[in-house]
Amino acid sequence: MNILVTGGCGFIGSNFIRQLMHEQGGHVRKVVNLDKLTYAGNQANLSGVAGDSRYAFVKGDIGDEALVAGLLYEHEVTTVVNFAAESHVDRSIDTPEPFVQTNVVGTLRLLNAAKRHWSGLASGDRDDFRFLHISTDEVYGTLGAEEAAFTEVTAFSPNSPYAASKAASDHLVRAYRHTFGLPTLTTNCSNNYGPYQFPEKLIPLVILNALEGKPLPIYGDGKQVRDWLFVEDHCRAISLVLKRGRPGETYNVGGLNEQTNMHVVRLICSLLDSRSPRPDGRPYAEQISFVADRPGHDRRYAIDCTKISRELGWRPAESFETGLSKTVDWYLANRAWCNDITLRRYARERLGKSA
Repeated sequence: MNILVTGGCGFIGSNFIRQLMHEQGGHVRKVVNLDKLTYAGNQANLSGVAGDSRYAFVKGDIGDEALVAGLLYEHEVTTVVNFAAESHVDRSIDTPEPFVQTNVVGTLRLLNAAKRHWSGLASGDRDDFRFLHISTDEVYGTLGAEEAAFTEVTAFSPNSPYAASKAASDHLVRAYRHTFGLPTLTTNCSNNYGPYQFPEKLIPLVILNALEGKPLPIYGDGKQVRDWLFVEDHCRAISLVLKRGRPGETYNVGGLNEQTNMHVVRLICSLLDSRSPRPDGRPYAEQISFVADRPGHDRRYAIDCTKISRELGWRPAESFETGLSKTVDWYLANRAWCNDITLRRYARERLGKSA
């Protein structure tokens, strides 16, 4: 297949491209990575495939219909996988508009370009074409402690500007299938973690803050529950959905690993205590600090992934303990990548303050 991946320099997108090219190379003729390179996009995430003749990087916006249309035509694209999104809840609370522009308007324009491209294909190629939209469990809202996990038919009830923007994009994808027949697929995943994650999210933030001797901030009482999904397991699920998923369907992808934020932070501290002890010999857990809770903070997310397991045979390979252990080891072994991310983040913050 010739595949257009949007947002491929981000955390999940870059993991997907590496897995796609290393593990499924025989099935891939061309991978075109379209990424705007916002603060979380990093071309270094794909340094291992940058020299591959099957790989092409294009800096650009999914909202640029003419650019997308040109790429679809030039590279004879048969598959679109849309990772491109603004994804950090805190940032959506501070400034919601970029989330609407990228996640809603951008997805709409990407769908428009894909629909025109698909409409012009020969009948056999039209049948094989796929548009896969990557979404989140946050579109479903929040769960009580005893409530059943989200399924594909759970009503949407987004509680943050980020979640609302992703819910809107999910509805657009569904509408383009129902109205125009575009062969779309949607996956709604739980909280991802693993290598190459930008350090504003909980797990890499805690790892790097701990190593730098900084406080380890926990919102509220730390009892918020999330279902944690190792990114490589998620990428395998995406590949299965592309190969065998039924057009028009949604598949929930969860890690089957519900953990409180407090437990996650303490487990990271314990792993670091054994792998990279503090110079003073004290436990990293002493750096834990509690901060005011986030406005509208959802209490619990949980994914029921029965459908993808039953229909496609997927289950996560990693437990939370094994996945987190691999993640901590990766960050310890890749301090240069971490330092570069930190320097770029601080440079952007300084630029913003001086503007």
